[in-house]
Amino acid sequence: MPPNPFPSALTVRRRLPTRSVGPRTWILVLGLLTAGLVVVFMTIGLSGNLSYVLPLRANKVAAMLLVAYAVGISTVLFQTVTGNRILTPSIMGFDALYILLQTFLAFTIGTQALLTMGAGTRFVLEVLLMVGFSWLLYRWLFIGGGKSLHLVLLVGIIFGTLFRGMSSLLQRLIDPSEFVVLQDLFFASFTNVDPSLLGVSTLAILAASAVGWRIRNQFDVLALGRETALSLGVDHKRTVTRVLLICSVLVAVSTALVGPITFFGLLVASLAYQLSAVFRHKYVLALAVLLGAIALIGGQLVLERVFGFDTALSIVIEFVGGIVFIALLLKGSIK
Repeated sequence: MPPNPFPSALTVRRRLPTRSVGPRTWILVLGLLTAGLVVVFMTIGLSGNLSYVLPLRANKVAAMLLVAYAVGISTVLFQTVTGNRILTPSIMGFDALYILLQTFLAFTIGTQALLTMGAGTRFVLEVLLMVGFSWLLYRWLFIGGGKSLHLVLLVGIIFGTLFRGMSSLLQRLIDPSEFVVLQDLFFASFTNVDPSLLGVSTLAILAASAVGWRIRNQFDVLALGRETALSLGVDHKRTVTRVLLICSVLVAVSTALVGPITFFGLLVASLAYQLSAVFRHKYVLALAVLLGAIALIGGQLVLERVFGFDTALSIVIEFVGGIVFIALLLKGSIK
C-alpha cells in the first residue's frame, strides 16, 4: 500500500519544531530572579544602623528599577520605529549630548557651582534640554517617509562626533582639578542618587507610560513597516510622534537620574528578542525590563561585593554587554 501523501495533523505537529520555553515562562523565571536579587541586595551583609542602611539600599534598588524600565522600554520602542535592532537613542548621540551639557555647565559656572546647584534644578534642566533635542532630531529623521537608514546613521554619527568634539574642546579649557571632578559625572552611578529625584522621575516615567499604554495595540503594527501600518488603518505619523515622545522622556529621565549607559539598552533589547521568539511587544517589553533589572542589580552586587567599589557599574555592564553582543552578531541573530 503506497504511503499516504497527506499526513495527518498529528504527524505534521510532530514534525514542526517545538520551543521548550515560551516567553511567558521566561517572564516568570526572570521575574522570580529579579525578586530574588532584590531580596539579596537588601539583606546581604546587613548590619549597623538599619534605619540608615535599609533606606539607602532601597533608594539604589528603586533607581535601578526605574532605569531598567526606562531604558528597556525606550530602546525596544525606538527600534520598532526605526525598523532596526542596532539603533538606540544612545547611538544617536544622546549620551554625547549629556556629556556636552555637563561640560558646558562646568565651563561656564564651574564644577563647584554645578555640584552645589539644586538637584531638582539640574535634573529639570537636563531633562528639558535632552527631550527638546531628541524630539527635534528624531521627529525630523523618522516622521518623514523619505529618510533612509543610511541618513539616520550618518546624522547620528555627525551629531555624536560634534558633541564629543565640543566637549573635548571645553574640557581642555577648564582647570585640570575641575576636570577630575567633572569626569565622575560621565559615568553612570547608583550610589549617589538623590532620593528627592526618585519621585519626580517616577511621575515622569508614569506619564510617558500612560501615553504608551493607550497605543500599546499599535506597536506590533508599527513593526511591520510604514506602508503596512498605513494599509491597516494606523495613523503612522501621529503614532510615531507619540512613540518618539515616549522614548525621549524615558531616556532623558534615565540619563539625568544616574548618567549615561551607552550599551545597556542595546544589550537588554537584543537578549529580549532572543528569549521571545514570537516578537510580540507585550512579551519583548516585559523581558527587556526584567533583563535590565537583573543586569543592574546583579552588576551592582558584583561591584560592591567583588570589586569593592573600585570601578563603575557602567564599565562592568559595557564589558559584559560587549561580549554578549559580539556573540549575537557572530551567530547571525541580529539582522
